[in-house]
Amino acid sequence: MRNRILNDWNIFLPGRGVRNFFAGVLIYGIAYNCFYGVLNNYLVDIQHFTEWQRGVLEFFRELPGLFLIVILALMHRASEWKILRIGALIAFAGVAGLLFVGSSHALLILLVMIWSAGEHIFMPARNSIAMHIARHEKAGASLGLTSSAGFLGQVAGGLFAAGVFFFARRHFPEIPQKTLYNFIWIVIIVLLAAMYLASFPKLTESQQVRRPRLYFSRKFRKFYMLEIFYGARKQIFITFAPFVLILIYGLDTAEMALLVGICAAINIFGGTLIGRLIDKVGYRNVMIYDTVVLFFVCLIYGFADRLFPPGVAVWAVMITYVFDAIISTASMASSIYVREISDSTEEVTATLTTGISVNHLISVLAALLGGWLWTSFGVGFLFIFAAVMALCNTAYALTLPKPKEAQ
Repeated sequence: MRNRILNDWNIFLPGRGVRNFFAGVLIYGIAYNCFYGVLNNYLVDIQHFTEWQRGVLEFFRELPGLFLIVILALMHRASEWKILRIGALIAFAGVAGLLFVGSSHALLILLVMIWSAGEHIFMPARNSIAMHIARHEKAGASLGLTSSAGFLGQVAGGLFAAGVFFFARRHFPEIPQKTLYNFIWIVIIVLLAAMYLASFPKLTESQQVRRPRLYFSRKFRKFYMLEIFYGARKQIFITFAPFVLILIYGLDTAEMALLVGICAAINIFGGTLIGRLIDKVGYRNVMIYDTVVLFFVCLIYGFADRLFPPGVAVWAVMITYVFDAIISTASMASSIYVREISDSTEEVTATLTTGISVNHLISVLAALLGGWLWTSFGVGFLFIFAAVMALCNTAYALTLPKPKEAQ
């Protein structure tokens, strides 16, 4: 059964460490949703963060992404697999520190930055490996399966975190909430250690990757612009969508963790389907229609309390949250675009890394701007800004060459 799944549709090349890769992606997915499934409630329940403080935290959390091009330049001779291991170790250090953070917001921000550095180091290497363990014409399907494997792990992580808080609230209400959060941090530490051990595949470690220390190229200028627009609208949802559900609609830790688990469960199939869709209709069409749909998602999220009665509004916002999680997987289309116009494996990884840094150039500013917009003008104005960024993304995607022209 395992061999059948990994060789489904004749996607993968032999001897590329496919099993190790998917094991690592699965384990990381569990750790990822254990962390983000409870983080926002932790900030409210234990650290008592406001909307503005959440924006400030997000500003610093995204800084590693902004400087990712510099971080990975220091590892320009390392293999993609080694970069995965380094990311796991750095994230491990950040989560371990949360066990001792106390009430210091400055230390908390530093530790979340460390976790984020590991997370961002992991991202371009994962996408690069996913494309290069696959046959050339199956890169979209491979990215889709990688996304689905990650989401499968996220389902487990979200359900586990939700189960911990549901069980404790029902059977052991005397346990302090901070103890429950610390238990989650310990589980994540164990998972990251397991991911590290899984990232030692056979027959790949001898492949020496040489990529430019710092890499910009004019032929990728459209990719860089798309990353700026995507970064702005993405950041609004990542930072403030959970806070809307928690502060305005009152979702607790267990409910929030369950919701992110549901998003991941749907995306187990959504990621694979979107990957196939990219292979079938092309990255350009996916990028265009993805952002058109997102425009309406933003408007519903920002104005649900005015469009629906209170009892309906909370469900509308939760459904919108799930729907946004589904369409966010379409961002893998930009990786296919990069692969199509790149000349080598190293150029793909270097360009994806640069793209993440460009993405975060606007993301760090959007986090602060979003907190100010919410505090000053309300949540509706905040999501109007996200909707405008989605339209800009659509307009610029229309200028991309069609796949045959790109080649």
